[in-house]
Parts: sequence; structure tokens; C-alpha cells
Amino acid sequence: MLDIKFVRENQDAVREAMENRNASWDAARFSELDESRREAIQQEEALQAERNTLSKEIGKMMGAGQKDEAEAVKERVRAINDELSGVSARREAVDGELRAMLMSVPNMPDATTPVGADENDNPEVRRWGTPRDFAAEGFEPKAHWDLGPELDIIDFDRGVKLAESRFYVLGGLGARLERALISFMLDQHVARGYKEWWVPALANAATLTGTAQLPKFEGDLFKTTGGLYLIPTAEVQLTNLHAGEVLDASQLPLKYCAFTPCFREEAGSAGRDTRGIIRVHQFSKVEMVKYATPETGFAELEAMVEDAENILQKLELPYRVISLCTGDIGFSSAKTYDLEVWLPCYNDYKEISSCSCCTDFQARRANIKYRDPDSFKGSRYLYTLNGSGLAVGRTMAAVIENYQQPDGTIRVPDALVPYMGGVTVIEPEAVVTA
Repeated sequence: MLDIKFVRENQDAVREAMENRNASWDAARFSELDESRREAIQQEEALQAERNTLSKEIGKMMGAGQKDEAEAVKERVRAINDELSGVSARREAVDGELRAMLMSVPNMPDATTPVGADENDNPEVRRWGTPRDFAAEGFEPKAHWDLGPELDIIDFDRGVKLAESRFYVLGGLGARLERALISFMLDQHVARGYKEWWVPALANAATLTGTAQLPKFEGDLFKTTGGLYLIPTAEVQLTNLHAGEVLDASQLPLKYCAFTPCFREEAGSAGRDTRGIIRVHQFSKVEMVKYATPETGFAELEAMVEDAENILQKLELPYRVISLCTGDIGFSSAKTYDLEVWLPCYNDYKEISSCSCCTDFQARRANIKYRDPDSFKGSRYLYTLNGSGLAVGRTMAAVIENYQQPDGTIRVPDALVPYMGGVTVIEPEAVVTA
């Protein structure tokens, strides 16, 4: 959530930022509400001051035996209380409307975030690896949604039978590959200084509000009858681990990671990536989250991107890094890099990780601060960052497609062989072990 004082003092900048983000912003309504709020606060303070003064006078009058005069002043105090009650009610109503307005406004893009309308304006930062030339190898690559069922490691029909469309089942070495990828990713992040957590797959409304999934994106969430929500990402839980807390600067940066199942309605995505395991309702993901100072937040973002890249490099999967423009960054983000892995089925790169610096936007909502007595008095909001490290289903699709062989088998990436119990090749009826 944006700071109301910042918005008040930087209305032109906020207006321009929202235009660049394709977000609606009613500056006139904000100014009207803000002025009404400040007037109400002034009235409250004036009435409270008058009441305090009169209360002291009543005591003096009673001590001097001026009971009639004191009774008249008491009547005025009662009138002030009634008036104060009405003013406070109006101020609270304005406060509520202002908060609701600010809760629906996205974060301010960082100055280094490229200005653009949509995903077509996202500049490429760098590439790593070279996609395989399957034509030179003499065969046509298959999509994972064909190769997976042929090898009996992915079953889409049974996923639909057990739930509905956009669910799938993994069997045999497919299930083992999923588990191997999760363990490999977590081990890599822990080795690079992240603390691993195991967190609930359900979250309450306050937690989801802290990371800005609520109230704006409730339609993308699965809600239980008990009022809890299935989490769309472990970012929700990892970021809120310190909600309402004040950390010491000496603790920062904190680096956390976790594997969780993730659940998304995928509202509004009809017709997009409906085949395969790219865009589904339930998927596995390893998430990275950082808490940092404002001075180090964007440097920590660059490091987080490198941590995500490390996974793809160890798996030897070609990818590129792009910087999301203002019209494409997420609601909470000030700056985002996407990692896109090469998928032969699309003959293109597809997002596999998104790493963002959210500045103090989420920390303000979740009330997460830090103290640094050597630098400033009191406490300040810290910066939060999050990134996929990686989306497991998409990584599996990338492994299946990029490591397929002419005979229809899949070679297991060297980095995953120890996690696959020595299995080096996935084939229909048997496995070849080292």
C-alpha cells in the first residue's frame, strides 16, 4: 500500500505512474477524501482541546462552590461529546474509503523499470544457453503433453476424472521427477544462504491482504467454506512470517525459501496455455523471499535473479531474462525480472520465474518494520522481495521437451540423477540406471 503522505505530496508522480501501469487513479476523489479527513482530524483535535480545558474549569468551579456555573459548563462538555462522536464517525468513514482506495492502487514502479504498455514492450536483458537444433538431429520434437502420456508419467484424463480440467496426475518416474526437482531446487537455495521453511497451504484473509492478493485479486483464489484460502504461492506465507514485527537491521537481509503446492483459479486466462502443465489450477513451486533495507533492496533483487538462474544453469536449460515494463509488472512490484525457459513445443521462451522487489509496499500492509539505532530513531518499513525458484511443473515440461531423445525417451539432466536414485533415462517400460 502506498503511503498516504507520499501520495498527497506527489500527486503528479502518482498520476503518471498509474497511467504508465494502465491503472485507474481518481486523483480528484483522493484529494477530496484527504481534505475531508484532515478537516475532521482538526475538528476532533479542537473539540478534544476545548473539552480538556472545560473539564479543568469544572474542577475549579466545583472547588470554589460555583455549582450552577459548573453545571452549565458540564452541559457544554456533553454537547462537545455528542459533536465529537459525529465528527469521529465521519472521519472513520473517510478513513475507510481512503484505505479502500489505496488498497486498490498498485505500487509505484521504480525509475529503472522500463515504461511500456504490455508484455510486448518488455526488453530482453540477457540470454544463456542455446536451444537444441532438433532438425539437425533428424527428428521432430514432441510437446510434453504428448510425450508425457506416451511414457506414462503424466495423465491428464485421470486428472480431469479426479477433479476437473486443468488438473493432472503424475505417475511412476513422473512423480519421482517432480520430487527430484523440488529437492534439487531447495538444496541449491539452502546452499546459497536461504533458510528453508515448511508453511501451511491455507492462509487467512489478513495474511493474503498483507501481500496484496486481497482484496483486489480474490477472484483468482480458491476459498474454503471456513473462510481460509488456498495459497497461490508461498510468497504469501513467507512474507507474512514477520507481519507486525520490528526486526533489527543486523538481521537483514533475511533469505527464506519454501516448497508448497499452489492453487490458482486462473480467472480470465481462458484460451491461454490450456494444453499441458503450463497453466493449471494446482502446481508445485519453490519460492524465494527476502527482507532487506531500502538501501540494499534492489541489489538483493539482482542477487535473487542469479539464484533463480543458477537452477536453470545447473539443469542446462536455455533461458533468457527480461525486464518487465510498467504495463506488465505485478500489482505489488516496483521492479520485476522474468526468467523465460526455452520450450520446443512453443518454439519460444516461456516464463518459469518472476523475481520482484516490492519496496515497502507489502511491508506497509503487513506492518513489517526494522530498527537501526545507528542510522535513525524509531523504526521504518523494510523492503520485501519474492521470486520463483522455480515453478516445478514448468521446469518439468522444460526438462521433458529439451531432454527428449529420438527414440522417445528422456535423458535425465546430470544434476538430477542423484535425486532420481541413479535413473539416467526415462523410457516407457524400464529405466536405465548408472
